[in-house]
Amino acid sequence: MAKLHFDPELLPIDALAGEAAVPLDRLHPDALRQRFAHPPAWTPEITVERLVRPMSGPPTPAAVLVPLVLRDAGPMLMLTQRTAHLNAHAGQISFPGGRVEAEDGSPAETALRETQEEVGLDGRHIEVIGQLPEYHTGTGFQVTPIVGLVHTPFETQADPFEVAEIFEVPLSFLMNGMHHQRRTAEFPTGRRTFYVMPYERYFIWGATAGMLRNLFHFLRA
Repeated sequence: MAKLHFDPELLPIDALAGEAAVPLDRLHPDALRQRFAHPPAWTPEITVERLVRPMSGPPTPAAVLVPLVLRDAGPMLMLTQRTAHLNAHAGQISFPGGRVEAEDGSPAETALRETQEEVGLDGRHIEVIGQLPEYHTGTGFQVTPIVGLVHTPFETQADPFEVAEIFEVPLSFLMNGMHHQRRTAEFPTGRRTFYVMPYERYFIWGATAGMLRNLFHFLRA
C-alpha cells in the first residue's frame, strides 16, 4: 500500500461534531456490561468509508479489540502507534487487531489472538462484553470491533516490528463530541471527510476514530 500523499495533522479543521459527552455513569464497567447485554435502538454513523484507491475483489475480513482498561480513575482505552516502516498505516494510531486467519473460530478469537501478538496482553485479562457493527475501511478491510474490559494488573510487551508504542487515553475524553474534529482530504477516488480526535501528542484519526464515533453513539443512545 502506498504511503499517504498528505499529512492529516496539517489539514484544517472543517468543524467539531460538538455533541454533549456521554454521562460518566454510563462508562462504569457494570453500565458498559449492561449496555452490550441489552443494546438500545441506535444507528451507527459510519460503516463504510470511501475507498482511498480503486480495488478489485472483496474486502479482507479482520477484527480489532477495543480494550477498555479498568483503572481506578475511570476506564482507559488502550491504543497502539504502528511502526513507521510498515507498508500499511505506518505510524498511525490503531486498535490492536488484524486479519482473520483460517484457524480463528470467530472475530473475537481473531481480536484476542492479534492483541496478544501485537501488545503481549494475555486473553485471561480480557472480558469480552460485545461488539460494534462491522466497519469497512477505506483501505479495503471489513473490520469487526470487539469490545473488552481489561482487568488489572497485567503486563504488555509490544511486538517491535509492528508496534512503536502502547498508550492509554481516558475513555471519557474520547466519548465527548467536543473532542471530535472533521477534516477533509482529496484521494484518487474523490474527496473524503473523516474524524480526528487529537489527544496530547497522539493523533487519532481515520478508521480508529470512525469506530470510536460508533461507540460514542452506541453509549449515548
